[in-house]
Amino acid sequence: MEYRNATLNDIPGISELQQKYHVLTISDEDKDDGFVTTLFSKEQFKELIEKENGVAIACDGNKIVAYVMAASWQYWSAWPLFQHMIKDLPNTEYLGRVLSVENSYQYGPICIHKDYRGTEVLPNVFEFSRKQMNKRYPILITFINKINHRSYNAHTSKLGLDVIKSFEFNNNKYYELGYDTSIKTPGSDI
Repeated sequence: MEYRNATLNDIPGISELQQKYHVLTISDEDKDDGFVTTLFSKEQFKELIEKENGVAIACDGNKIVAYVMAASWQYWSAWPLFQHMIKDLPNTEYLGRVLSVENSYQYGPICIHKDYRGTEVLPNVFEFSRKQMNKRYPILITFINKINHRSYNAHTSKLGLDVIKSFEFNNNKYYELGYDTSIKTPGSDI
């Protein structure tokens, strides 16, 4: 398995994986095993790769089997949900710090092909992304829809993220989670 930053040539493979597991297009049989809710266009993937170097991928040969997004709050500020989270940063404390756009970044979504779930791919692709972003930010912030139990369990039980608080946005209920980017990901071997 290879873990690396995505290039523009990887966008078709990333888009294909997103299409398979996005909440709007996922098959009913796959939905209970987790899904992604943030929909990226090819242009948004391109911007994320070029401006933030913010897409980490796992490749099995030539096949992209997982991706992780991570970027500054400035990048995410185009989406209403992230605008809500940015506005709330000064009201949120984690690791003894009040959060800000300078000391934290937004991680996610993460998407893993179902054939690779429950393997080393989750901790390793998370670890690869964490190491990239640790150079810029001490704190990782993310959110998980409360109905996405698999993602919640993976992030809290396997990766060790902490639940900071809950919030509501657009009639959905979310957990807000954090992670200290100076700590190696539990279970990773890269």
